[in-house]
Amino acid sequence: QVQLVESGGGLVRAGGSLRLSCAASGRSIVTYGVGWFRQAPGREREFVGGIRLIVGLTSYADSVKGRFTISRDNGKNTVYLQMNSLKPEDTAVYYCAADPSGAIGGTYNYWGQGTQVTVSS
Repeated sequence: QVQLVESGGGLVRAGGSLRLSCAASGRSIVTYGVGWFRQAPGREREFVGGIRLIVGLTSYADSVKGRFTISRDNGKNTVYLQMNSLKPEDTAVYYCAADPSGAIGGTYNYWGQGTQVTVSS
């Protein structure tokens, strides 16, 4: 069983930056795929980006491409989401999720509890 805990959310002004962390415990996720998702009030959950941890391959939604970067520290069993040039429309609860198959966009068996990101204009 894998437990995921997100942290690093908060309130930031438009144009600012935040770095979210997704710390895994229970077992190593070095062969997993990890996705970041977000859900704003009244909206469906959307994919933000993902990483295939074993090779470091990343993929991003068009809405965040060039502004957000996903990285990993396999030694710490942690994945990061660096968010730059934040916009008010980035306001949402951000979740990380892990897919044991190692894919991006597969079946995410494990989810964190989410962390709130609020971007003021």
